Amino acid sequence: MSNIIWKIKTFEEFTVPELYAVIKARVDVFVVEQDCPYPDLDGYDQKAVHLWAEEDGEVLAYCRIFDKGIKYNEASIGRVLTTEKARGKSLGKQLIAYAVQAIENRFRTSEIRISAQDYLLRFYGGFGFEDTGKKYLEDNIPHTEMFRK
Repeated sequence: MSNIIWKIKTFEEFTVPELYAVIKARVDVFVVEQDCPYPDLDGYDQKAVHLWAEEDGEVLAYCRIFDKGIKYNEASIGRVLTTEKARGKSLGKQLIAYAVQAIENRFRTSEIRISAQDYLLRFYGGFGFEDTGKKYLEDNIPHTEMFRK
């Protein structure tokens, strides 16, 4: 894991191979691994800033971030993933740290709302996200809305 490159791009800045690699990683994790047929191509990628780690053109960790007023009134982070081969190397922690930093720098806010899979509540808690108590099933997976001030 030495040749890892971190990238942050708007939709317009993607190269075709980068976009393909990102979508492949999302489908591999959310659709195939989590056995969850859902509309990954939801029309929001065009409004997001995309942040990811890659090695030899393969995405290892990824998320997309949104300015205020797109997904929520506050800024938000979504589609957070670490690919199977990249797990256990703290890339997820780096990813969220970078995402929070990018939101603060680009969107000038520290208020971030996310929809977290329940098994990650403690993980996000470590970054200052608090359980709002709003719980729901999304694509048959338990989620909790979390907020960071």
